[in-house]
Amino acid sequence: MTRITDIRTVGIPVSDQDRALAFYVDKLGFEKRMDAEFAPGRRWIEVAAPGAATSVALVSAGEGAPAGVDTGIRFTTEDAEADHASMVAGGVDVDQEVLRMGGVPPMFGFRDPDGNSLYVVQAP
Repeated sequence: MTRITDIRTVGIPVSDQDRALAFYVDKLGFEKRMDAEFAPGRRWIEVAAPGAATSVALVSAGEGAPAGVDTGIRFTTEDAEADHASMVAGGVDVDQEVLRMGGVPPMFGFRDPDGNSLYVVQAP
């Protein structure tokens, strides 16, 4: 058994950390939690939804970690329809409509500037 208690950070490979940072902060409304150089020319950047426990690391894409992947990450919202409309208005590459299936909360997918797929799911 481990002593793991939570998920702190999930990584998303990006080709341009500054462009990704602008997208997550300006388009999604995330807050920048960390931006530190850990080696010459190498940065560790974390963003998160305000008040969220789990952050997203904007990791430099490279060999073995290409950008443009299906991240599998699901963000939670109180109103999927409103967030979908906000992203459409903000020019985000978002699915055409909110998916509604019986017994499953409303959800939709979107892509960041690198084509990484992410999802928004309405909390029950």
